Formats: sequence, structure tokens, C-alpha cells
Amino acid sequence: MKKVLIANRGEIAVRIVRACADYGVKSVAVYADADLDALHARMADEAYGLEGQRPADTYLNIDKLLAVAARSGADAVHPGYGFLSENAGFARAVIGAGLTWIGPPPAAIAALGDKVQARTIALEVGAPLVAGTPGPVEGAAEVLAFAEQHGLPIIIKAAFGGGGRGMKIAWRMDEVADLYESASREAVTAFGRGECFVEQFLDRPRHIEAQVIADTHGHVVVLGTRDCSLQRRNQKLVEEAPAPFLSDAQRERIHQSARAICAKAGYVSAGTVEFLLSPSGTISFLEVNTRLQVEHPVTEETSGIDLVVEQLRVADGLPLSITDTPVPRGHAFEFRINAEDVGRGFLPTPGLVRVFEPPSGPGVRVDSGVLSGSTVPGSFDSLMAKLIVTGATRAQAIARARRALEEFRIEGVASVLPFHRAVMAHPDFTSADEFKVHTRWIETDFANSLAAAVRSEPPASDAALVRTAVEIDGRRMALGLPAELLRGLQSVAGGGASPAPAAPVEADPAAVAAPIAGSLQAWKVADGDTVAQGDTIATMEAMKMEMQVTAHRAGRIALKAERGAHVAAGVVIATIA
Repeated sequence: MKKVLIANRGEIAVRIVRACADYGVKSVAVYADADLDALHARMADEAYGLEGQRPADTYLNIDKLLAVAARSGADAVHPGYGFLSENAGFARAVIGAGLTWIGPPPAAIAALGDKVQARTIALEVGAPLVAGTPGPVEGAAEVLAFAEQHGLPIIIKAAFGGGGRGMKIAWRMDEVADLYESASREAVTAFGRGECFVEQFLDRPRHIEAQVIADTHGHVVVLGTRDCSLQRRNQKLVEEAPAPFLSDAQRERIHQSARAICAKAGYVSAGTVEFLLSPSGTISFLEVNTRLQVEHPVTEETSGIDLVVEQLRVADGLPLSITDTPVPRGHAFEFRINAEDVGRGFLPTPGLVRVFEPPSGPGVRVDSGVLSGSTVPGSFDSLMAKLIVTGATRAQAIARARRALEEFRIEGVASVLPFHRAVMAHPDFTSADEFKVHTRWIETDFANSLAAAVRSEPPASDAALVRTAVEIDGRRMALGLPAELLRGLQSVAGGGASPAPAAPVEADPAAVAAPIAGSLQAWKVADGDTVAQGDTIATMEAMKMEMQVTAHRAGRIALKAERGAHVAAGVVIATIA
């Protein structure tokens, strides 16, 4: 390989740019319109526009990505995580174009990406499993029949995706049908396919996973375990390695099962085998993620292996640099720094990052996709950066994490930093004697008394030179313009007068405002219906996450926005009189 096209964005694209530099190959970035001045587009050796705003028109558009590869002279493609990273069709298209695919073989992606087929492989190698449907279900009626036969709770999962998208847990029979429809919609949005299957759900389980790396020379190595139990809406927030409070027998069973599943599937490159661990000690295979994981840095810190460079080595046909499971060196935590308002139920908060001052010092690493002045678009994932903290022991890593989280400063958009600080002070997570966190701990045990974020006002700029980015013939270029020139142009455009400040508008007590900027996926009520306070009236989707809109009071509802419309935060979508 000489030049790698990175078919992704944000912090993972930046991570791959750096790995390419370390490995000695050139990097090519791609960007949606909103990412013209994003960090990954700035840092890569070359960057090309994908001409669009939505994922489907940009980072999910195979034809556009392959066209950029041809135009730039790239001879390899790294998909990162999310988007097309687990799409066997994309892998085949890359290989069919004569390019090197930095990932597993398409056949392994197809076999393990199909969660039903992955269950079959897991059964064949003797991995532990709970009851589930033999294939994707045909509709809500089939989900109800499974729940009646096996009992509640059940989990409905996208058959062709991962990362918590298209995953819903049903605790009551009357919510099964709606949750199935919601899971299917999310799956279509995130992966382009809405098929779902159903499993028994282990109540209050831990989420344990094994990092695997395999080469084309027959080596399949488990690099260690991670605990990823701290989640909200099935999306991980904090991960650590190695997974704490496991017995030697449990750890060995997880290692052995992960190795056997990947070997059976003919796996190559980096991948993760995920399990659930019940409070009683029951282990159940969950799924295989046929890609690099968001949380891979904690394994890098505790194994001494650069997983992205190792992926590049494997794609070049080289053997792994390690052939046995390493003894963990210390303990590491990863904190996902999302643009979300904890005090408002983790609502995404896209916008301008006015201040981004990450911590540093012993044991601290920050993998970031933003800087001060970056924009977090509302069309994509809310992840801005990852804080990775390592110590010789778990106790030392906790102490360093508390210090690093206090140092971290972000202004302009809300972030989950207040939640991380609260967690690192909570005995359920930090106790040296027991581990009480489970996958629904945030929803059931965490008393979220954190305040809603207050957005800072934009600072006045006195820069003599304004640096920006422009696109010339599809390729990103940096441009510097005198600030006085821009101010003069703005004055001319505005007729030379400053606009009068808008008069304050009194809030309409009947108004239902969009809680986020996003798409109005569905109305749950009809125009003119009578609703009660707390009723779900609509679902919205933002940053690839679906959330419910509820009635703030009782009355008769009038719909003011159409299904499928993209609305800004605060826009009135209905009134309740």
C-alpha cells in the first residue's frame, strides 16, 4: 500500500490518518459539506468533497467513495467504524476495483454481520448462548409470539448492524409492537436494512468483549477483554480494559469462545466478539463486530499493540507482530466525549465548539475529531473525542481519570463530561470490592440530578486574518482572508447598518418545541387528537439516534410539521390547546 482512502469522518478518521503517517503511507480524507473544515479533512495528505449533507449521500455512497479513490490514486481503503465498515458489499466493491480492503474478507463480514448466522457459528464452536429466533422475524406478531413462548424481557436487534443502533428492549407486552417498528426504522437509517431478530434478554447484565486480531498466515490472537457495561440507549459511554471482576474461568471461556468463533469464520484483521454476563455468572454470546471498535484504545494501552497499524500490516500481507495473548500491562479507561446534554436526558447538541481544551499529563491520551472552532454537525454521530486514561492499577487509573476529567474544558456545545465526573465518584463503578454497574444502570440506578447545560455566548473576534477552507474542483484547500475585508463585505451586504436586535418573544404555553435539531420520523397521534400530559406524540431522529417527543400538557393537539421534515431545535412542531 502507498495511499489509503479513509471512508469515514471525525475522530476515527483522524486516528487512521495518524496511523498511516506512522506506517509510512499517504492518507486521503473525504468529507460531507458540513465537514469541509473538519479536523480529519485538515490533517490528511489530501481531502475530497462528497457533495452532500446526509450520510446516504456522502459516507454511505459507495460510488462516490470509489470515484474519489480512483481520482486520488489511492490503492487501499480503510472504513473505520460505523457507516460502511461492516458492509460486505462495500468490501467486495473495493476489492473489485483493484484496491486493498483494510478489514475482514467479505465472506466473514457477511457471515458474522448476519447476527442469525453468527449465532449458528457460535453454537457450532460451543460458545454459550441464550434462546433466540432462528432467523429475522417477519413482523411484530412474530415478536409477540416469541415473547409469549419465552417470557419477558426480550431484546429486538437489527440483524445487519451493530453499535447499539436498531436495538430495543421490551419489558411489557403492550410495547413490543411499537419497539419492533422503532428498531426496524433505526436499522434502516443506520444500516440501510430493517430486518430484526429477537433474543431473551438477560436482566442487569454486564457487557464484556474480547478484542481479536487475525492475519492471513493462520494466526488468530485475542488481545484481551474489555468491560463496556456503562451505556445509555444501548450506546457505550465508558469502557475499560482488562474487564474487572472476572474469574480466571470466565476470562478463559470468553477468550476461547472469541478465538474459536473468528477461526471458524475465517476471520482476518481486527474484530470484537461481544458477550453478556448475568449477575449469576451466566455468559451468553452477543455478536461479532467485524471492524475496529470505538473503544480499541484501551486495548492498545494495556496490550502495547497499535491496532490500526496492525490492520495496515495485515492488509499488506504481513504476519501479526504478536502471536499469543499478552499479559495486560496496567489498566485503562476510555470516556466517550459526546456532544450531548446530560441534564436533558443525553439529548444531542450539535453546534460550534467554542472552546476545546483537553487534559494531558501522565497516563492521559486524547483521540479527538474536533478543536476549538470546530462544528459538530447534526447529521452525524455526537462523538467529539475520546479520553483514554491508563494507570499501573485500576485504582491509579481511577485517580488519574478524576484529575483528567476535571482538567477537560469544553464550551459552546453541551458535553457528557459532567456525567463522567459523577461516575468516577460513584461507588457502584469505582469500588475496589464489587462492580454494580450493568447495561441499564444509567436508566435504573443512576440518579441523574445533573443540571442542563448552559451554552456560552460567542466571543468577539479580533483576528487580523480569518482562515477558512474552500473547495476547488472537488478538493479541499486552505484559504486565509483579511478580517477587515470580510467585515467590509458583511457591511455592504447588510446595507451598511447593523441589524436591530430582535424583540424578545414570549413563549407560547401551547407550543411543542422540537427538543433537538433532527428529522421528524413519525407522528404517534393524528391532528386534532386529545392527548394527556406525558403521552408520546412523535419520534425524532438526530445523530443516528431515535428519541421520543412527549406532550408537556393535556389538551387537543394541532400538528405543525410534516412527517419526514428536518427541523431545528426549538421549532414549534405542534400546539396543544
